[in-house]
Amino acid sequence: MMLTRSYLAVKATKHLSRRIPTFLVSSYRCLIDSSRCYSNEVKPLDESEPETEWESLLKPFDLSKLRKSFSKITPFELCKLLELPLDVPTSIELFNWATSQKGGYCHTFDVYYLLIRKLGEAQKFKLIDELLNQMKDEGVVFRESLFILIMKCYGKAGFPGQTTRLLLDMRNVFSCDPSFRSYNVVLEILVAGNCHKLAPNVYYDMLSKKVSPTVYTFGIVIKALCMDNQVDDACKFLKDMQTYGCTPSSVVYQTLIHALSRRNMVREASQLLEEMFLMGCTPDVETFNDVIIGLCKESRMHDAEKLVHRMRRRGFTPNNITYGVLMQGWCKIKKIDEARTLLETVPNPNVVLFNTLANGYVMSGRFDEAKSMIYDKMASVGCKPDAYTFNILIKGLCKNGELRSALELMDEMAVNGHEPDVSSYTNLMDGFCKQGQLEKTDDILNKMLAKGINLNTVGYNRVIYTLCKYGKVSDAMDMYREMTTKGCKADIFTFNSLIFGLCKVDEMKEGLALYKDMMENGISANTITYNTLIHAFVRRGEFKKASKYVHYMLDAGFSPDKITYSGIIKTACQGEDTEEPIRIFRNMVDLGLTPNNILCNILINGLCGAGEVNKALEFLRDMINLGLTPDIVTYNCIINGLCSAGRSMEALIFFNKLQIEGIYTDSITYNTLFSWLCKERRLEDACSLLYKGVENGFRKNIGAERLMNFVTANVLTIQFLHVFKKAQVDHPLYEEEHCGSINDNNLTEDPTF
Repeated sequence: MMLTRSYLAVKATKHLSRRIPTFLVSSYRCLIDSSRCYSNEVKPLDESEPETEWESLLKPFDLSKLRKSFSKITPFELCKLLELPLDVPTSIELFNWATSQKGGYCHTFDVYYLLIRKLGEAQKFKLIDELLNQMKDEGVVFRESLFILIMKCYGKAGFPGQTTRLLLDMRNVFSCDPSFRSYNVVLEILVAGNCHKLAPNVYYDMLSKKVSPTVYTFGIVIKALCMDNQVDDACKFLKDMQTYGCTPSSVVYQTLIHALSRRNMVREASQLLEEMFLMGCTPDVETFNDVIIGLCKESRMHDAEKLVHRMRRRGFTPNNITYGVLMQGWCKIKKIDEARTLLETVPNPNVVLFNTLANGYVMSGRFDEAKSMIYDKMASVGCKPDAYTFNILIKGLCKNGELRSALELMDEMAVNGHEPDVSSYTNLMDGFCKQGQLEKTDDILNKMLAKGINLNTVGYNRVIYTLCKYGKVSDAMDMYREMTTKGCKADIFTFNSLIFGLCKVDEMKEGLALYKDMMENGISANTITYNTLIHAFVRRGEFKKASKYVHYMLDAGFSPDKITYSGIIKTACQGEDTEEPIRIFRNMVDLGLTPNNILCNILINGLCGAGEVNKALEFLRDMINLGLTPDIVTYNCIINGLCSAGRSMEALIFFNKLQIEGIYTDSITYNTLFSWLCKERRLEDACSLLYKGVENGFRKNIGAERLMNFVTANVLTIQFLHVFKKAQVDHPLYEEEHCGSINDNNLTEDPTF
């Protein structure tokens, strides 16, 4: 139907030109112009010419009525206009023009709904708030659907927190009671917008308003709790569902099983899977995989395989994730052949599964089998190796020290269409670093730079650690500075290596400065960091500083380990309170740490050094009661402590008991006793000890390490010479006739007995 050119139409055009944007005016004028060649009569619909674009847009209207009076519009007609793809300014002008009409015009709820939807899509939330207040002033009855619409717009715009405000305003400001639908939408938006911590509060507000939750409500709240790692509380919500007459759905069970498996709560996840079956809920493949992953993490491979068989019986087909997890589990416990057997049962295995098995072979030191599997088995099923496949082989060759072969494989990798990446070069650098070939790492770095490949944090860490290990701390610091300038972020491993290197070369000031920089950069120190600094201070004899960093470690929430305690006990042994190291040791045992001989020897040596030999002997009994077997270092500490306290006779008795019990002593034991006996001028006892050792055949004892060594000989010879020199006073001719030119300078040679 075509509109005739009439006086009314021209008047309407002039009126709208002042009110409505150019788009509508120009379109309407085109419509009028297109009707000039027609008569003033209105043609029936079935005789109309093909529609213009404007006619097509306005087709839902009664065009004859609109033609007769365009100066007035109804809410229904305004809704039709607002449904058109008009921009926000145009829609608002239409809305305002309709508002300005005389004759008792009032906007309906539908008009507000359509305009608010358009504003929400454009994120014009201030205008939405104004319209809501206008609706309230005009007495328009609010409906829940409008607020749900606005909530969803807030969620899409990334303002999930605003939904909770709007939920409160629904009841308090706009007198619209929210139902479970509004609460569910808010919960969903909060979880999707990473505001899951607020979800429980919304749920409890829902209960306080006597709104009954639904299965979907529980599902969202349980998901929120799992995201917040509150899995125990989430399981309690599962039990609460029955209180409100809700039966758990498959989604609820799947959410909980996934969360439990991630927290390594495999037993609880398995129990929930059984409950899921009993409740008639159907799991999916991912649910089975969650439990299988948990079982494989605990190396319960047979239970995992049983679950796979059960999965098949229920009509589910394991996917590549299922097979991959099982293969990783077998490889983890070094049962590579089982993983190989499993791979042979997989229909159409992909490259990821082959890579899993190849990596298992490499980590178990079976490189040749990994290579054979890749070049033979993979090729036979038409599966081509990818870059990760080659990197696995390169890693294996570097692990075996076959660096030349690794370089050749990198060339082969490029021939097969896979350019070596940062992982390839990092593995190669790791191999050269472990062999101490630092000059080769420079060549690799230059190759990487030439190809535009930047070293990653792992690569930098390996080079820095190696440089520090070999004492090239200055070069390591240069590498660290280069790392930061290239935008590669240092991590805790970087700082620990550098602090270790600086402490090793006694550059404590620089090490502490780096420790401070690390903390300022937001990287928290760990047990290794504190242990490095504590032991460095202990080596320097700065026991107060060592103790200070022990307190820093405890304040940071780290529990000391055996390495820490060895430093703490060393520090405590330097104090005046000799009971303190024993208390520290017992505290360590109470915390569940199992002591070893090294810790016990440190404590015994410290007590003996402090002259508390009796306490050392008491602790020796405690050590045996703990199930530890004292070693030769332990006994040497006791013997030296007894001798240092002037109790050499007790030391000899202690030594004889060791001989009776069949405990082999070493050269340090004999040298200690020889030295103290000679100092006390008890040469006969020293010689008797020597003869006794010869009679007992100590030369055959490998642990004695050449007992009659240079030190033993020197100790005895020096002491005998002191006696001879003293005798010279009374027998001046003795030296000439029997000693010749013997003096202390001759004792540098190893005497022959």
